Amino acid sequence: QVQLVESGGGLVQPGGSLRLSCAASGFTFRNFRMSWYRQVPGKERELVAFITSIGGTTTYAASVKGRFTISRDNAKNTVYLQMNSLKPEDTAVYYCKATFAHLAYWGQGTQVTVSS
Repeated sequence: QVQLVESGGGLVQPGGSLRLSCAASGFTFRNFRMSWYRQVPGKERELVAFITSIGGTTTYAASVKGRFTISRDNAKNTVYLQMNSLKPEDTAVYYCKATFAHLAYWGQGTQVTVSS
């Protein structure tokens, strides 16, 4: 059974940091590209960052580049999103996604709220 379980969300003040984790099971994690998306009510889900399966090349949305870092630990079947210098506009539900060829799996999401 495929599972992606996000954790690490919560309430943080502007300028603060959070680290999200996404633990994967039920598929060969190292073969999959891993991504983080976010969504706010009434808006489309947007890509935040992804990391490739081979080489670990990373790509970021312009809005988070320089503040967020995506990484993966294939031994732990986990992908991370380190979020620094958080802004109120980063408030959203954050989802991880695993993709390989025609396969795509999503987690259930974790809420991140940036507010004073």
